[in-house]
Amino acid sequence: MSRAATYKKESGSSGPGSVVPPRERILRAARELFYARGIRAVSVDDIAEAADTNKMTLYRHFESKDRLVAEYLRSLARDADAMWDELARTHPNDALAQLRAFVERVGAIIAQSGDRGCALANAAVELPEKDHPARAVIEEHKRHQREQLSMLCSAAGLENPERIADEIFLLLEGARVNVQSVGGDSPGTRVGEMLCSLLRSAPRKARASA
Repeated sequence: MSRAATYKKESGSSGPGSVVPPRERILRAARELFYARGIRAVSVDDIAEAADTNKMTLYRHFESKDRLVAEYLRSLARDADAMWDELARTHPNDALAQLRAFVERVGAIIAQSGDRGCALANAAVELPEKDHPARAVIEEHKRHQREQLSMLCSAAGLENPERIADEIFLLLEGARVNVQSVGGDSPGTRVGEMLCSLLRSAPRKARASA
């Protein structure tokens, strides 16, 4: 069975037009291969074959491998950023609960991520060139995550919200690298517990008296 047929079967529909479009197939294949094998190790031919298409079609949707890499990372960043809206819906008007849920969720993801670790962190190591189009995607995603943490720490009434946001951000970044380099028994797998403890002990601003 071809990849296109497999994608059609996975879509759960057999009606006209249910086959996944080439652009989406290419992105899916890129996500699987780039994460499993590394960006540098995967060729355009590898992706075209996995997506059941050809290089001409791939280049029609993505003008270069670098642009495909950027879009691959952008899709990962969108998926990750969707968590903020979900947390806001689940814990409306409760910034501290949103923070706790975030560190628990991300801590669990890191603990279960296996040897390959964080795709965005991996890409940052593989792509040191500052002018690579993917670098802007990585840097913008990391800045946005840090800003969201700062905003929630401030809204939760924590003292020194910028410092707490930095501590959460850097512990998560370090845990991602630690799990990848050491494996499933590393301290990084317990980062969720560590951050929950940090939030419990973090002093909160005194409320002004009425």
